[in-house]
Amino acid sequence: MKRSFRTAALALGLAACHKAQPAPLYEKVPVERRDIVVSASAAGSIQPILTVDVKSKASGEIIEMRVETGDEVRPGQLLAKIDPRTPRANLEQAEASLQVAEAQLANARAQLARADTLFKSQAITETEYESAKLAYAQANAQLVNARTNVQSAKDAMEDTQVRAPLKGTMIQKNVELGTVISSPTRDVGGGTVLFKMANLDTVQVEALVDETDVGKVQAGMPVTITVDAYPNRPFDGRVLKIEPQAQVQQNVTMFPVLVNILNPEHLLKPGMNSEVEIHVGRLAKSPAGRRPPAAIPPRPRATATAPSSMPPSHRSAPRTPRMPVAQRSRPGTAGRSRCRRASPPNKSGRRSGSG
Repeated sequence: MKRSFRTAALALGLAACHKAQPAPLYEKVPVERRDIVVSASAAGSIQPILTVDVKSKASGEIIEMRVETGDEVRPGQLLAKIDPRTPRANLEQAEASLQVAEAQLANARAQLARADTLFKSQAITETEYESAKLAYAQANAQLVNARTNVQSAKDAMEDTQVRAPLKGTMIQKNVELGTVISSPTRDVGGGTVLFKMANLDTVQVEALVDETDVGKVQAGMPVTITVDAYPNRPFDGRVLKIEPQAQVQQNVTMFPVLVNILNPEHLLKPGMNSEVEIHVGRLAKSPAGRRPPAAIPPRPRATATAPSSMPPSHRSAPRTPRMPVAQRSRPGTAGRSRCRRASPPNKSGRRSGSG
């Protein structure tokens, strides 16, 4: 009993192991007419067309950070704030100097008006009158200088707020909250780079095309680009230009070809590896079920028969061309002008002729 039970269990286990696998699924695609596209293949990486390094004109400590990598920003959007205490003090001092300059100008204007009245009444000399006019001109110049200093202080105050110079995506951040940065206008080294941003609405691929195919490539040709992130979604582009300087890689001469790609959804990211197919030619549509003429190999042409390798003794003698019946003649009748007409064959199959 136990043995039969074990046998049944083993049979069920084997049946479960050898369960029929489902048939593979195939996708039915209707037959249709299409063009044969001749393309030149190459590889490259996605790169933004426009990349900007964002720096701050103000020096100091970063006290506020508003963005992170990957954020979409618009022109003028606030990215970070720098400690404004020093610029604010300079602005207050410039405003105070402006008030002093305005007071000095008002006093110089009054002194010039009094000197003008006294000079007309000949109460003062011409030298004193010229001195009053010079004091007024100096006060006016000091007022202009004070106003310029105030505007410069206001600009320095606004520079403590770092804003986006254009629409784009933040692709790199080099500083953190509390970092002390230097200004590019005061630092010989060029200042601190806070962010790196790029406009990803249109990206670019620098593909290396073999020199045997680069002669077929022209600016404006359509291009199909595929990336590993979206294997079933091709992207369309256009050839921008062909670089004149070649590059040699492993003894193979390649030419860089720049391709522009519209990227409104920002699916293509900088650094993605891509496969590029440049459509260098197109063949006309062929009837369904038939190959295009260019795809059919040509038939071999008939060639002359090679001379036989058999020895002369084994070769058959050349045949003498047969003459028409009307041109045959018997011996001794070569001088006759009229030929004998052949009679129809009799029942025995022989021809009968007249004497």
